[in-house]
Amino acid sequence: MSVTETRERLLATALELIWQSNYNCVGVNHICRQAGVTKGAFYHHFESKASLFCEAASYYWQVIRADLDSVFSPLHTPLQQLENLIEFVFKSKINTPNKRIPGCPFFNAGAQIGTDDEMVLEALRSLSQTAINYDIALVRALDSAGYLHYKTEPESLGRMMYNYIHGVMSFSHLQPDISTVRKDLPEGLYRLLGVKEEFWFAESATWQSEPTLSK
Repeated sequence: MSVTETRERLLATALELIWQSNYNCVGVNHICRQAGVTKGAFYHHFESKASLFCEAASYYWQVIRADLDSVFSPLHTPLQQLENLIEFVFKSKINTPNKRIPGCPFFNAGAQIGTDDEMVLEALRSLSQTAINYDIALVRALDSAGYLHYKTEPESLGRMMYNYIHGVMSFSHLQPDISTVRKDLPEGLYRLLGVKEEFWFAESATWQSEPTLSK
């Protein structure tokens, strides 16, 4: 395995283990064992688990960026982008009876981490803000197209969207009946955004790909 391959293997393994568990439960030994590399190789690339976590956050973003760029492509109307986002969340972040998907690994880590390591916290804040920026752009597009009831602050509403979506994802782990979540997520977003009722579900998702991380 080349040096580059070893580094990417460690990043991918850390991402998978953190997704399946959480930051505090995943140790360096576990990561090395799962990746099939030595601790020496680990410390050649990363100073600590915290350093690996920060790099894994960046790696995670690179993995999902193409999906989000496609979901929010200006080739889709703002309403289609909203439906695409809902489709993306259901496909990549929410469990089904036949497939367990543990939500967003880094949002989950942020809720569980309880750390005073500023480097880790900053990596989580940066990743969250990057995702929120997509939501802010969608709010602006919906507003410009005249789909919203009232003028709003895009930054605030984009942040609320992000928080709401992740709250629903967390709740879905406790809810065996996925039909409830399938109803609540879209309807809640339309209500939160203040979309005029005549435009509710007026368009369908135009993004039909399988998310990279669920393949």
